[in-house]
Amino acid sequence: MPDTPPTQTFLQEFAVVTRKVRTLFDARVRKHEGMTQSRARLLLLLVRETRMTQGELATAMEVAGPTMARTIDSMEKAGLVAREVDVDDRRVRWVTLTDTAKKQARKVLDLSLTLQADVLKGISSEDIATTRRVLAAMIENVGEAEA
Repeated sequence: MPDTPPTQTFLQEFAVVTRKVRTLFDARVRKHEGMTQSRARLLLLLVRETRMTQGELATAMEVAGPTMARTIDSMEKAGLVAREVDVDDRRVRWVTLTDTAKKQARKVLDLSLTLQADVLKGISSEDIATTRRVLAAMIENVGEAEA
């Protein structure tokens, strides 16, 4: 049986790595912080962006609006996020982190950085830079294919 060209297996391998990294992140965040991957990702997004609307969060996390609404509702009940009405447009509600969530987000960020170090261990900076260029091109190609 001839060797399969790398172009035929690349996306499969990429999907396997993505799934394994998400599974590992989920396991670590559950073990250390007792939260789901969705909550952890939302915390990290809001640390970076400070505040976002529910729609922006849903788009960034690639989930449906109702799914994001349920996640935000449960996090609000847990005291992790707050909704704030926009002063210029009362229809807009901003989602922000509470002080409690900011502390937890720092721990999640530390877990994320440790995970990155573990996953990228032994891979040169040059290889990472090349991979980032390849991924950027793939993202652009997917965008063009969707159009």
